[in-house]
Amino acid sequence: MKLGEKIPLLDHGYIQYIEHYGSDERIIEAARMSTGKGFLGWGPTHAPNCGYVGMPDDPQRSCTCGGKTTPGDEKLLRFLYENKHATPFEMAGIVIEVQAPIFVFREWHRHRTQSYNEMSARYTPLPDVNYVPTIDRLLVNSKTDKQAGTLKGSEELTEEGAAAFQEFVRIQYASAEVGYQHALKIGVPKELARVHLPVGRYSRMRASANLRNWMAFMTLRSAEAAQWEIRQYSLTLGSEIIHPLFPRTWELFQGSL
Repeated sequence: MKLGEKIPLLDHGYIQYIEHYGSDERIIEAARMSTGKGFLGWGPTHAPNCGYVGMPDDPQRSCTCGGKTTPGDEKLLRFLYENKHATPFEMAGIVIEVQAPIFVFREWHRHRTQSYNEMSARYTPLPDVNYVPTIDRLLVNSKTDKQAGTLKGSEELTEEGAAAFQEFVRIQYASAEVGYQHALKIGVPKELARVHLPVGRYSRMRASANLRNWMAFMTLRSAEAAQWEIRQYSLTLGSEIIHPLFPRTWELFQGSL
């Protein structure tokens, strides 16, 4: 999939790259503001002042340093990351567009280091697009997730029970939409006609943050203890957007998980 295309998530959601600034190289440049050296290059490279013996097309051509190499600026990048010198990572950032259920956004917006602009139902009617969890999702064993799990003393959910819940949810969504459209038709202000709509309805937003804060977001939301739905967005953000844009920083982040 090409960078910038909408990447489908859940049943009707997506995440999409909009734009970015900075790069792995710009992070290095920011870190060297005190020395003025800037970005010197990725390694490994031959030792300084290393010369060669033989013509360029000679298969026996060799270097005078005996093949010794020195690391490039990846060494500094790793040092910055592992020693939590985090401010250079603020010199890069990404803007994305996200369509997700409202309950996912309520979790997402807890990350106050990001900037958001969400579609507002005060000004435009919300599309009739709603999240229905799959059977497999409903049957996920969440007993190891102390923030979620089933109600103590509840029955064990079966496939039949999950399917019945799906149908119940669809009926509730349909009923809510009928009420919403009726309220709009009789002149209820858009900002009030929405009051009964469920948190499973999809909304849409743009989100912007620097790379340091995107990594903080993914540290929490890609973790196994995170709610499954937002985890899908976080994992996709990392693998499909951050990885191709900042490959060396992404490799360090992956190694720290």
